[in-house]
Amino acid sequence: MNEAQAKKRIEKLREELNFHNYRYYVLDDPVISDGSYDRLMRELEGLEKEYPRLITPSSPTQRVGAPPLDKFEEVRHAVPMLSLANAFEEAEAREFDGRVKRGLKTDLDVEYCVELKIDGVAVELVYENGFFITGSTRGDGLVGENVTQNLKTIKSIPMALLLKKGGSLPSRLEVRGEVYLPLQAFQEFNLKRERSGESLFANPRNAAAGSLRQLDSSITAQRPLDIFCHGIGQFTGATLASQWELLDALQAWGFKVNPNRRRCKNIDRVFDYYREMDDLREKLPYEIDGVVLKVNSFRHQETLGTIARSPRWALAFKFKPKQVTTKILDIVVNVGRTGALTPTAVLEPVRVGGVTVSSATLHNQDEVDRKDVRIGDTVVVQRAGDVIPEVVRVIPEKRTGKEKKFRLPDRCPVCGSEVDRPEGEAVARCTGIACPAKLKETIFHFASRDAMNIDGLGEKIIEQFVDKGLIKDYADLYRLTLDDLLTLERMGPKLADNILTAIRSSPKTTLERLIYALGILHVGEHIAKLLAHEFSALEELSQAPLEKLTGIKGIGEQIASSIVKFFEQKGNQKVIRKLKEFGVEVPSRPARPRPKDLKLEGKSFVFTGGLKTLSREEAESRVESLGGKASSSVSKKTDYVVVGEDPGSKYEKAKALGVKILSEDEFLELLR
Repeated sequence: MNEAQAKKRIEKLREELNFHNYRYYVLDDPVISDGSYDRLMRELEGLEKEYPRLITPSSPTQRVGAPPLDKFEEVRHAVPMLSLANAFEEAEAREFDGRVKRGLKTDLDVEYCVELKIDGVAVELVYENGFFITGSTRGDGLVGENVTQNLKTIKSIPMALLLKKGGSLPSRLEVRGEVYLPLQAFQEFNLKRERSGESLFANPRNAAAGSLRQLDSSITAQRPLDIFCHGIGQFTGATLASQWELLDALQAWGFKVNPNRRRCKNIDRVFDYYREMDDLREKLPYEIDGVVLKVNSFRHQETLGTIARSPRWALAFKFKPKQVTTKILDIVVNVGRTGALTPTAVLEPVRVGGVTVSSATLHNQDEVDRKDVRIGDTVVVQRAGDVIPEVVRVIPEKRTGKEKKFRLPDRCPVCGSEVDRPEGEAVARCTGIACPAKLKETIFHFASRDAMNIDGLGEKIIEQFVDKGLIKDYADLYRLTLDDLLTLERMGPKLADNILTAIRSSPKTTLERLIYALGILHVGEHIAKLLAHEFSALEELSQAPLEKLTGIKGIGEQIASSIVKFFEQKGNQKVIRKLKEFGVEVPSRPARPRPKDLKLEGKSFVFTGGLKTLSREEAESRVESLGGKASSSVSKKTDYVVVGEDPGSKYEKAKALGVKILSEDEFLELLR
């Protein structure tokens, strides 16, 4: 195949892949199997690799992989992204209808196009000659941030517009929409953050906003964002007469448009739609906070114009907050999977938004103090984001003087271990590694690939270990027998033997893996590497004073304090002794390099492709032992990209950015 033939085939593949993305991510109605789709994508990737000059920014292969940004550039909107006036009562919406009629100088009914108001992040997508070129946030309405690379990771955003037979495309099209995180995805995302000890997002909108503002698009790509498109800015090369016609056109061009929309011939029909959607909101897989009514005719919109920073022809008609009043009977402390202590209000049962609620989160001690919530208080409760019940505010007028203030305990209510709340943090956590409340999560972390790497030990098996009382802490993994494993559900002799072999082969490990596996608060893989570089044995680390730990570059007082408190706990000391008794040990290692040996200090390395003489982990360890840093992505700040056999896209990025490229031999020579 020559380049001309390759170009023709590439264009055909892109057209097919864009169509199948539309069927899958927009219509939820795929017409080919995942395997067939993957074959088309691999063929396109292969041709683009062979003919890199034919790669375009709008290719389906370019959704993820851009180098991390240093900052977001500004984007000025050609047409301002106006905010909407709000209404909370039918009387206010009827006043709006009256203003519209006066503006149009008519007594006749005005037709509205009414849509759901998605609780998301407003963005603009710019297409030229059918191809996606720029995406930005709303910002202040006049200037937003360029988040093109992050928006490309959203599969329901077309990289190229669809063109139906006999149709035409606008030469320039600015599409407005709302990026959102579906409710189930939000709950799973927060659970994942909880497991890794990260702070939780308050609601799906905050999670979506945080995801769109990641400087590294590969992080955004891991978050299942979606979008509904609903409007336009600048628009040339096509003619449309109404908002309803626009929504149909957007859908035909490949955009995802919300199906719950309606043409209403007058304001009374708008109210009917509003009430229907208010009832429906509980069943929707995403958050809405009202409906948006727009004068349907574009000619009428133009006549009405805008005022200040909102259009005269559109209104956000908000739903009433789902709040009720009840009484706090008690405040109890729940200990989560990561050891986080959460004060929870026990309520007199009350119905909120169609659901009976008997408890509500108080989040943390700071929130309890800020709202001055006391046991016995009468409070206003709502379902936050229609998902998590929370106490909104206290009604102090209802107090009798018998209410009691609440303080989080200094000891874990489940295991009695000390509670740690680092300065500046809102969350307090149990420091006991054998705490029953977080035991399953602790063991899962201990056995994970980057920790002790016990293959085959999944969550369901660990749950059975704990529920059956076979293990009380992660050291007990090493006392399990074949008979113990055979008592588990769906456990045959072969699988049991494989798991037992994996457990018994894991004790000989590296110090950094063992430190990470212990599950010390704030000690992730990077901090574990720093500690393993500084200390020769776990026992030496366990006796290190706070001053020595804070003297290590990259370890602040908060992390150092967490490490000291961890090793001070008698329960933790007992588990570590058990690990040693069961043979968990770190092989002896060469002496740490003296400062004069740190020849790669301050240098950043990225590896791509397979190395012949070293594993990826060994190569990164060699770099770090000499003071360098191993990174997973290429940027302008990368010093070297080491290229092995069959390198990936990092190699192309390095060339494009002018980063120095080393062969494996050159890398080994640099180490010598």
